[in-house]
Amino acid sequence: MALSRVLGRFVGVREHLLEPGGGGAPRVPRPTEAVVVGGGIAGMSAAVVLAERGVRVTVLEAAPTLGGRLGAWPEALADGVQVNEHGFHAFFRQYYNWRSILRRIDPKLGFLKPVPGYPVLSERWPTEEFGRLPPAAPVNLLALLLRSPSLRLTDLRGMDRDAALPLLTYHPERTYAEFDQVTADDLLTSLRLPDRARAMLFEVFSHSFFNHEAEMSAAEMIAQFHFYLLGNPEGLAFDCPDEDYATAIWAPLARHLERHGGRVLTGAAATRLDRGPDGWRVGAADGTAHSAEHVVLAVDPPALAALVAASPVLAGAAPELVAAMPTFGTPGPPYAVARYWCDGDVDPGRAVFNGVSRQPTLDSVTLYHRLENESRRWARRTGGSVLELHAYACDEGVPAEELAERMRAELVTLWPEAARLRVREVRARVEARAPAFAPGSHAGRPGVRTDAAGLYLAGDGIRTDFPSALMERSAATGIIAANHILRASGGATEPLRSIRPHGLLAPRRR
Repeated sequence: MALSRVLGRFVGVREHLLEPGGGGAPRVPRPTEAVVVGGGIAGMSAAVVLAERGVRVTVLEAAPTLGGRLGAWPEALADGVQVNEHGFHAFFRQYYNWRSILRRIDPKLGFLKPVPGYPVLSERWPTEEFGRLPPAAPVNLLALLLRSPSLRLTDLRGMDRDAALPLLTYHPERTYAEFDQVTADDLLTSLRLPDRARAMLFEVFSHSFFNHEAEMSAAEMIAQFHFYLLGNPEGLAFDCPDEDYATAIWAPLARHLERHGGRVLTGAAATRLDRGPDGWRVGAADGTAHSAEHVVLAVDPPALAALVAASPVLAGAAPELVAAMPTFGTPGPPYAVARYWCDGDVDPGRAVFNGVSRQPTLDSVTLYHRLENESRRWARRTGGSVLELHAYACDEGVPAEELAERMRAELVTLWPEAARLRVREVRARVEARAPAFAPGSHAGRPGVRTDAAGLYLAGDGIRTDFPSALMERSAATGIIAANHILRASGGATEPLRSIRPHGLLAPRRR
């Protein structure tokens, strides 16, 4: 591990400071108000930074609970109440900005526990392990090539090395200029990899971004390959909370925000934006209105498109934003999550989190009774288990209950002992709220700053000029939005960090 980090630092694989922060007053020197629409990672990241600098912040969250796609809520079961969640999330260690927000509630991040291993399951091939690679490139890539039974030296000879070069030459401008019109499926096909290597090494990875390879930009896949494997010094290792998201994250963050003068209103759906001489006015479904000089829209793509469409003022105030919505507001394919409370358990050697390759529906399996304390207590009390099955990109128009049963049947083909489990309770849902990264979409993808003064966007679908993804992109864009507001108000900004900005072999401009 030490050798990996030393070599990684030598070639520039280390944490990079994008913005040092500071540059203004510790607290804004004049009264400043902001409304943040959306109480997920992006919205709460923006709100926390703003409130700490003295901005009067109101967070409007449409759901009854905070969190968005990291949400959690009480679920009434026959034998009591358990917390259910929107789906498993891996807290990777290069999520520097998200972890900075989380340190507000736990400076040592003690609630995040390492998840040992990252196996990928297949019905056709033996399980492969990805979680114990050396952390930094290029050592991790060499170790992967040496250890993986899916990719032998003879396979490398048949691989199209020119087609593989873009994976090592990521550049935040050139990669998108050259590969955004290409599909990830076409790029993978051009590599001429053995089918096993493609399935076990690449397809599992690309599915994690809630898009099908045939409908996903190759540039986006290259960017995420760089972000998760080749450009960061932390490797593929990740942690997860030992309590549910509501207990570990959202309740403490809400308390932190309120201690700094912010407000969190749940069950308060924003329905319309208007603009007056003193700034913005955000109307809510309950008939109330919230006025502020600055507004951050930190909602998922369909919700953003609906809010923009319901706000006629934006046709004149933000025509570029309005023009981007027909494409940006169309989400990626549906995803399904099913939580099973069962009698009995799977084999004790099964990993806490497992990726799945080449099943029609199932993409991951999580054993929550070995992950979170409440599920662990339930399992001890009942002798049972709590399993979550997740499909990242599934067929449209299929009911959640049917998708759940498909996933359970597919699990049995991978873990035969799962057939013996009797289901006591199941909660399943299917949604389509994740951003799409369709070929050709990057140029029209909105960034944090809109063409309307005082109006900003944040979320995991918003464009950044540095490598980021998923939870980290949500947190980073929320912080960027807050920093724009702080600069305009004379306040000190928040530091911003990321990984190596260019690929290992990316040519540098003179």
